[in-house]
Amino acid sequence: MSLLPIFLKLEGRPALLVGAGNVALEKIGSLLKTGVHLRVIAPAAKPGVRELAAAGKLKWVQREFAAADVEGNFIVITAADKPEVNAAVYRAAVERNIPCNSVDDIPNCDFYFGSVVRRGDLQIAISTAGESPALAQRLRREIDEQLPQDLGPWLSGLGELRREVLATHPRGDARKLLLHQLAQRPLCESASCPSRALAAPPAGEACKVYLVGAGPGDPDLLTVKATRVLRAAQVILHDDLVAQPILDIAPPYAEIVNVGKRCGLKSITQEEIQALMIENARAGRTVVRLKSGDPLLFGRAAEEMAALTDADIPYEVVPGITAAFAAAAAVGCSLTSRNSASSVIFSTGHHAQSHNHAPLPEREDATRVVYMPGRDLKLLALQWMQEGLPGDLPCAIVSRAAQPDQQIHHTTLAALGDAAPTLAPSLLIAGWSIRESVNPAAHQRNAFSAQG
Repeated sequence: MSLLPIFLKLEGRPALLVGAGNVALEKIGSLLKTGVHLRVIAPAAKPGVRELAAAGKLKWVQREFAAADVEGNFIVITAADKPEVNAAVYRAAVERNIPCNSVDDIPNCDFYFGSVVRRGDLQIAISTAGESPALAQRLRREIDEQLPQDLGPWLSGLGELRREVLATHPRGDARKLLLHQLAQRPLCESASCPSRALAAPPAGEACKVYLVGAGPGDPDLLTVKATRVLRAAQVILHDDLVAQPILDIAPPYAEIVNVGKRCGLKSITQEEIQALMIENARAGRTVVRLKSGDPLLFGRAAEEMAALTDADIPYEVVPGITAAFAAAAAVGCSLTSRNSASSVIFSTGHHAQSHNHAPLPEREDATRVVYMPGRDLKLLALQWMQEGLPGDLPCAIVSRAAQPDQQIHHTTLAALGDAAPTLAPSLLIAGWSIRESVNPAAHQRNAFSAQG
């Protein structure tokens, strides 16, 4: 059965309720909250119905139902104790094209009462099309337990703020973006409330820029704050390697711009990226500079923070899970194992070679993590062995860590140059700590290969 969920405005409109027993009394409580003009027809009535009639909150007509009673009503509800009466009420309503609900009688219903969760003007109605009211009630209780109790007052304040925006901001995309953004923010009574300031920003005031870590690509590995910032963003300037599921978190009104650089091909310069951040922030738009992994690790954040500081643009860094941690988790090794690695060296493919000629034990007593190691690893392997690292040093190349198509290739330093190219982004981990890997699934899929 396909139903259209709607909310009716009943205030001031006439409605008929046939029956005045316990079931009818339950419906009366819901109906009177709407401001409807309710007339009840029944030969006898429960004390609660009598009291409401005496207080003038409804009109009780003490007699049997007649087909003509449905005329002139906006909706009709029947909750009589006799099924034949309910059926007669439904037939009379159908003949006059008036929607009718026959309580607990699915064939004689044009609409159903949902099980409702209320927080002020916020209403969440649940319907099972009459199949299981008990299930609807159970779901209502579960939702009610999870919703904050102060949603009603918050919605009231948001409605007031929305009316102010509609009255003071011209129609267009900018106003629409602002309203969507306000619906995702906290609201307070203070005159300095950030949400109220956002609704009416002083002329020339710039919005904040967020440098956000997108993590290795799995949306579940985003921080709570990163997710919240993404959902409120108006402009997102993202690296090329940011996974699509991360971008899908952005609101539909956000402008999403790929400012990534791949394999040395620079479609946009770093200076142009910084100019876009500053330009959009000065235009009053909330900007997210979305970076793979963590923004403070090989993400050129230092240049961007300096540019924002020079332009007097407020910014905030939201850290992310760096790819090294996701790759180590995939391999199942500790980067700082007590048995084999007392330090970790982070580098990129351009700066992976070491010029430290310390004694061999010190060079081996570290886990080396190389971001963006490149496709040809022969030179890197040769340089490390020339420095004295052994050819049987365990290595793991992790491609697209923490993503559905993640791949792990185990090898040794001597065979590293023979490894087949992997999908970007990839990361190299080298060190004796890999030998202590505790990820059985990884070993089953990717056994150590001395031949690469």
